[in-house]
Amino acid sequence: MTNWISRLSALAVTALAATVALPAGAQEAINIAALYNVSSGGLASLDGPSLNGVKLKAKMLNEAGGLLGGRKIDITTIDTKNDTGVTATSAKRAVSIEGLAAGIGQSDSTFALAAAPLFQSAGIPFVTSGATSPDLPSMVGDQMFLVPFGDDVQAHAMAEYAYTTLGIKTVAVWTDNAMDYTTGLSKYFVERYTALGGKVVLEDVYMTTDQDFSALVARLQSTEGVEGLFASSGPDTAGVIVKQVREAGLKLPIFAGDGFDTELLTSVPGPELSDNVYFATHAYVGIDTGPAKTFREAYQAEYGVPPENAFAALGYDAMGLVADAITRAGSAVPADVTKALAATSGYEAVTGTIAYPAGSRVPSKPVAVMKTDKGTVKFEVTVTPKS
Repeated sequence: MTNWISRLSALAVTALAATVALPAGAQEAINIAALYNVSSGGLASLDGPSLNGVKLKAKMLNEAGGLLGGRKIDITTIDTKNDTGVTATSAKRAVSIEGLAAGIGQSDSTFALAAAPLFQSAGIPFVTSGATSPDLPSMVGDQMFLVPFGDDVQAHAMAEYAYTTLGIKTVAVWTDNAMDYTTGLSKYFVERYTALGGKVVLEDVYMTTDQDFSALVARLQSTEGVEGLFASSGPDTAGVIVKQVREAGLKLPIFAGDGFDTELLTSVPGPELSDNVYFATHAYVGIDTGPAKTFREAYQAEYGVPPENAFAALGYDAMGLVADAITRAGSAVPADVTKALAATSGYEAVTGTIAYPAGSRVPSKPVAVMKTDKGTVKFEVTVTPKS
C-alpha cells in the first residue's frame, strides 16, 4: 500500500511539474538589450527618441500577440551615460543576460565600437540604430548590423545637393576632431564635393567640448570666396555653431550631416538665428502614407509628442528588423537571428527598405535633406547619391 501511494504521489508531482512547466516554456520572453546614452550629453537628444522608438515597436508587437507563437519581447534598457567605459561595461552586462537574442543601440560610431565587440565575442548580434560609420561591420565582425545608411552615403548626398542643386562652388569645412563620426563625414564630403568640381577653401578643426568658436568664425570671415560652410558636428555643438556663425553676421548656408538632427539645432540659437541650415538625415516622418504614418501616429499616442527626429524612427526600425529576423528564423537563438539578419533582403522600414546585399550589413537607403526656416525644420528633398 505504501509503495502504491508513493508511486501515485510521484506521478502526481511529475504531472503537476509538467503542467506548470509547459505554459511557462511556451511564454518564455524574448530578451533584447537596448544600450543608449539617455541621461547626459547632447547624444541624449538622439538616443532618447531612439530608445522610445525601440520600446514603442516592442509594445506594438507584444500587443499584436508577440513572436514565435506568443512569446513577448522583454527590453532591458541600459543607460550608457555618454561614457565609452560605461558603454563597454554595460555591453558586458548585457551579453550576460540569460537567453539574450540580440542587442540594439547607440547613435554614434564611437559608442557602437565600445559596445559591439562584446556582442561579437559572445556570438550575439548587435544592431545599431544610429551609428553610421560604414566600416563598423568590418571593424567589429559578422554580428554587427546597421539600420541607418553609412556616412559615405549621407556626406555624398549633401555634397551633391550643395554643389549641383544649390550651386555652391566653394565651401569651408569645420570638423569635430574628437569623433569617428565627424572625421569620417568630412572625409566623405570633401571626397565627393571636390570630385564634382567644388573647392574647399578653408578647413578647420575643433573638439566636441568646445563652446567658443570665435577663432574659427574669424578665419571664416577673413577667407575670400566662401559660399557655404560644411559643419561636421555631433548634437553637442550643432546649435552652438549655428548661433555663433549667425551672430557674427554670416548668412551663408550651413550644411551638415545627421548630427544636426536634434532639437538643439534650433533651441540653442533661437528661431531668428537658426535659418538657412541644411542637414542630411534618415527620413522625413511627416509623410502621410505607409510605415511613416503608422509610426508617427503611434509615437504621438504613446508619448504625447510627435517624433522628435529621425532617430526615433531608426530605433523603431531596429526593433522591427530584429523581430522580423526572429520571425523568419523561427528562433530567438542568437546564431539563428544573426543568420536571418544577414539574409534580410527587403524589410520595409520607416526610414527606407533595409537589405544587406552581398554580406555588406550596411543598407543602401535614400537620404532626406532638411532645411531650417526661422527655427522650423522643413523637408526639402530626398537624394540618392550616385554610386
